[in-house]
Amino acid sequence: MPTHSPLAGFKVIEICNVAAGPFCGMLLADMGADLIKVENPEGGDTLRSWPPINNGYSENFASLNRNKRSVTLNLKNPEDAQLLRALVSDADALIENNRPGVMDRLGLGFEALSSINPRLVYCSISAYGQTGPRAKEGGFDLTMQAMSGIMSVTGEPGGAPVKCGVPLADFAAGLYAGFSIVSALHETRKTGRGMHLDVPMLGATLGIAALQTSEYFGSGRNPQALGSAHPRNAPYRVFRSQDGYFGMAAGNNALWRSVCEVVAMPELLADERFATPTTRAAHQDELLQILEQKFAQADTEQWLDRFRAAGVPCAPINNYSQVLADPQVDFMGWVQAVELPNGMQTRTFGAPVRIDNQTQPIRTRPPALGEHNTEILDPLRNTLSSQESA
Repeated sequence: MPTHSPLAGFKVIEICNVAAGPFCGMLLADMGADLIKVENPEGGDTLRSWPPINNGYSENFASLNRNKRSVTLNLKNPEDAQLLRALVSDADALIENNRPGVMDRLGLGFEALSSINPRLVYCSISAYGQTGPRAKEGGFDLTMQAMSGIMSVTGEPGGAPVKCGVPLADFAAGLYAGFSIVSALHETRKTGRGMHLDVPMLGATLGIAALQTSEYFGSGRNPQALGSAHPRNAPYRVFRSQDGYFGMAAGNNALWRSVCEVVAMPELLADERFATPTTRAAHQDELLQILEQKFAQADTEQWLDRFRAAGVPCAPINNYSQVLADPQVDFMGWVQAVELPNGMQTRTFGAPVRIDNQTQPIRTRPPALGEHNTEILDPLRNTLSSQESA
């Protein structure tokens, strides 16, 4: 099957740990970039130690590091730092997610490396950004969800603050970084000049909260935690049925009419409390009680069948084993076999974006620590040695 590699020919260096940076690197690698992951010889990316461990190899690490090559360099060592400079000399982009100032202290910041390679797109991912009053502070997904306001709108009303179960701040930053790098490469090809991209996790997390920030700007009121409910639409939440729960979203008047037909309650259409999405949202606790009395008369699968037949968006409350076994996931070919460096076979979720109706296959398995040292670093050492002896 032919594959598409829109970023084939681009060389990207990744000096990152755990999630945001490696996710960004994997996005570029999935699209065909030659992604060289630079790791510390003492253990490498800390994600390598995260369970589940399959005969010595982390499946967490495997999920973010396919299609990459790994080399080990101690960047505090002058000889290894010089090897990195040689590696970067013909690279198109570099991704790093150290605290601001670390790469500069190593002599490997944007100014230093762009003097070697003026075309270099240098992307720095950090908690708060490279400059500003919080720039020196570190951060993880938990603290970014707390700082950014996500926790204030997550969970049940009146409950304790909770984080989203998926690390939104990490992966939002990785997505912004990947998009920004590709955009910068487009300009660099025209101008011949690289640039320094500053991707703060806080900014990325606020960026994906556009509906919440605009609610505050427009009303002067802080958005509130609503559980599964929506502040502006109803019915648009999780409902209890006879045997469990399901999600149903009727975000406009046409879908609301369909809901009334499915539950056989045409009288709700004449109720002024439920005349528009806004009034339904204002009275959604009352609407919840009315609808759940009806939903208690049948099980979840029956209600899902009825709403699907009526064209009303709805879904079961899946766990991951259920959604990964869904026929749509299977049809798209998203779950793919992948080999670990020890030869063991596992599965992973591949690239979700299809190109010309094709799901991108995994080209190479995640690398062992320093697996490509001989292939990548030895030629650089030979070149540097020749230059010194000339």
